[in-house]
Amino acid sequence: MEPTPAEHHKRFAYCTTRLQYRQGRELKAVKVYTVASESRHLLVFGVPKVNLHTNIKNKMQCFGKLQSCTCVSNELAKKMELEAFTDVFAVQFERLEQARRAKRQLDAKQFFGGILHISYAPERETPQELREKFQQRQREIAQRIKRNLAEQPPAAKQKNKDA
Repeated sequence: MEPTPAEHHKRFAYCTTRLQYRQGRELKAVKVYTVASESRHLLVFGVPKVNLHTNIKNKMQCFGKLQSCTCVSNELAKKMELEAFTDVFAVQFERLEQARRAKRQLDAKQFFGGILHISYAPERETPQELREKFQQRQREIAQRIKRNLAEQPPAAKQKNKDA
């Protein structure tokens, strides 16, 4: 079965089958994000349809500088079924870390009587943005490797050089 383009925006049910010691303080849906699936672009579902554009923009600006914040309800209504009486906003942050933090902090939170659902929107990225994202990830990994090698004891460093 071929997934639809909007399939990755659906909210997963919370996982209730984890062992108690692995559960954590609050229930989470199990979803793995790769470098390609994370994005500076977010889709914010579940915003009540009562002209809250400035409110959602102000809420998102708490997490970092925005490049854009637009209502895309009409565009997405053609592709997928949306919750009645709600709007969907496309938000683009300047940096990926800001989008990660906004998603983590606001997903499944109440906002003017509605429950927000926030998902990454990598389909809204340009090829240049995707290229920059992979290059940034390569730099981050190189820094971590360098830092980890610097923190190793001298005996372990010698062992790594010999290998």
